[in-house]
Amino acid sequence: MLRRLFRSRTHATPQPAGAARIYAIGDIHGRLDLLRTLCARIEQDAADHAGPCTLVFLGDYVDRGPDSAGVIEFLLSGIDSRFDTVFLKGNHEDLWKRFLDEPEIGPAWFDTGGVMTVVSYGIREGLAGQSADFPAIAARLRAVMPPAHQAFLDGLALSHRSGGYLFAHAGIRPRVSIDRQDPQDLMWIRREFLNAEEFDGLCVVHGHSQVTEAINLPHRIAVDTGAYHSGRLTCVVLDGEDRRFVSTGG
Repeated sequence: MLRRLFRSRTHATPQPAGAARIYAIGDIHGRLDLLRTLCARIEQDAADHAGPCTLVFLGDYVDRGPDSAGVIEFLLSGIDSRFDTVFLKGNHEDLWKRFLDEPEIGPAWFDTGGVMTVVSYGIREGLAGQSADFPAIAARLRAVMPPAHQAFLDGLALSHRSGGYLFAHAGIRPRVSIDRQDPQDLMWIRREFLNAEEFDGLCVVHGHSQVTEAINLPHRIAVDTGAYHSGRLTCVVLDGEDRRFVSTGG
């Protein structure tokens, strides 16, 4: 009940008038099926909007779910051209990129679902347990990844700002100016960010920390609804002073 009452408060940082309608999409984690469904619903939602629209993807496109490679390909070539796009880097992309250069982190990446990303690129042999040869797997993965996928991974942004909204995968460190944020915090932070009550007038839109349903507070909006296991992929729609949510079923 208290959460419902708090969510009904007037938001302190509305999107500036005249800005693009923004759809900020939470963690996908290899669920190409849900991504296709959500994008179709976004297209329907945007059909009556005459102005510009921007899709901000909050990161964690890969790992855990069954088709990470398919998700990357869809993000590169399957999005309706009427939308501008912003792609942010999540902690799982951080691990993926690090693995390609530092295969010794393979056990940690595999434990967080990275093995599913490797499998999605058609590599299925030699992945089990202690017998896994991580340098060889990294070399094979580099060899089979399309150049466009590598360029996508290399080109991901750490944050994006529009008016009173700041978009980052995990969040920001409280009491640190935006231009001094540590990249690791933008991709990985949890407790200090989640426990903060304001961010110098900004509203931070983020994924990373799973919630059963989207959280809409004056100072932060959380849209990681655990798509890979819940079947619910969620985005927040920011349109003028309005905030609302579009999601798949679950």
